[in-house]
Amino acid sequence: MMPLIVVGQTGPLMSLLFLFDMDDVLYDYDWRARMAAVTERSGHDLAELRRRWWINGLEWRAEAGDPADADEYLARVCEVIGTAISREDWVRFRADTTTARPEALAAVRRAAELGTVALLTNNGILIHEHLHEVASELVEIMGRENLHASAFFGARKPDPVVFARAMAHYGARAEMTFFTDDRLENVEGARSLGITAHHYRDATGMLAAVEAFAAEREAAA
Repeated sequence: MMPLIVVGQTGPLMSLLFLFDMDDVLYDYDWRARMAAVTERSGHDLAELRRRWWINGLEWRAEAGDPADADEYLARVCEVIGTAISREDWVRFRADTTTARPEALAAVRRAAELGTVALLTNNGILIHEHLHEVASELVEIMGRENLHASAFFGARKPDPVVFARAMAHYGARAEMTFFTDDRLENVEGARSLGITAHHYRDATGMLAAVEAFAAEREAAA
């Protein structure tokens, strides 16, 4: 099926844009297993790792695009935790603890028949550059170029700025955009711009929301 094109008063609009969160939506993510790998390398327990990087808000800043360079990101992490970790290992620790949900990916494939599909996950710029490895199953469905971490847009969910920049990247309007996330605050951030946003609970509900959105836009054409 060709992507749905909606025709407006000024002519054809772009096809629908579907934005999907990654962790706990399209993938299961075992954060503790990832931290266990870092613990083994660094010698710091989970509480100490959290204190040094996550509780200090450094990861949140990275997810909002500070730093904007992947090598600088990794250098900052290594300095703070006091351990040298290669880019390859950092990505492997993430990929090994990220497991695809087949039914959720099936819903994304359906959305790809209806419009453009893209990933929007809160992550730093280093993971952004390696999402094709972390979420390799999505490359076939979305295309490598449509896998985005929030750092790429210089803001993190639920900040409406990240959604506005994602839409601008694709030349999409809010009324043509669908977003799904398991965190309600992120859903509300998208809704504040007029995006049709679905609070994820299961793959069946997400697929139904995708179908309903496409049907509504077609009916409004």
